[in-house]
Amino acid sequence: MSASADLDKRLVRRGFERAAGTYEEAAFLAREVGGRMRERLDFLRAVPSTILDLGSGTGEGARWLRRRYPGCSVVELDYAHSMLVGARDAASWLQRGVQRWKGVAPRICADAEKLPFRDRSFDMVWSNLTLHWVDLRQGLAEAYRVLRPGGVCMFSTLGPDTLKELRASYEQADGFQHVNRFVDMHDIGDMLVESRFADPVMDMEYLQFTYADIGALLRELRAASARNANAARPPGLSGRRTFARMGAAYERYRTDGRLPVTFEVVYGHAWRPERERTTKSGEAIVNFHPLRGRHGE
Repeated sequence: MSASADLDKRLVRRGFERAAGTYEEAAFLAREVGGRMRERLDFLRAVPSTILDLGSGTGEGARWLRRRYPGCSVVELDYAHSMLVGARDAASWLQRGVQRWKGVAPRICADAEKLPFRDRSFDMVWSNLTLHWVDLRQGLAEAYRVLRPGGVCMFSTLGPDTLKELRASYEQADGFQHVNRFVDMHDIGDMLVESRFADPVMDMEYLQFTYADIGALLRELRAASARNANAARPPGLSGRRTFARMGAAYERYRTDGRLPVTFEVVYGHAWRPERERTTKSGEAIVNFHPLRGRHGE
């Protein structure tokens, strides 16, 4: 979970490969945010016939999209092969039979920055909490490329205040960067404009969860592969003293006997225009509509 330029992609892939067996149970945030994204589909009138689930994980989002849009071809793409194996195993026998009968390849292991699809292949690109793991500019450019004119990209990602308590506590403990950095909502909106998307809509909210102790928090984050994949991470493993100092620093946030953890969730959607409007110099003309951020529970 990082500002993309700082990522060590080998660590990203390794983390998700290792977390495949625990991800489905531990991905509390992805389930919550995915549900909120699904509510936003009610505002879209078009019914897609092809959807790319970008960063599909173990397939929960894709299974829901297939139920919402019967007959729609949903392709799951993930960087970690073991996640896709878990998605295959979780699919019903009926789903697997239909996919074989249609002769489709519903699950593809590939890099979101280099999508293995022809231009204008999909009516929708759906991405739940994935874009903070990739080079955001490249990921958005690829999403635009594979969308058909009039197609929509709908996504969620994480903003800079994510894990702010853990970040501050580690900084007090040893001064190293233990928590990855995230891109601000307004910068993401600028990147959508640069990628030529039309009418981007952005908003954000804060979600906060609580834990009995710091160990429980870190175990759940690791189980969902929310690991430090930053190139500037401290060398080697953090020692017991660092962990103890971090835990002591985190205690100042304890409220009503619980330790809070904050996630800044950024939502966005934008369209590939039916016909691109340009200035005389050839630059794309795009309208941008930011919404006010909201504070979640």
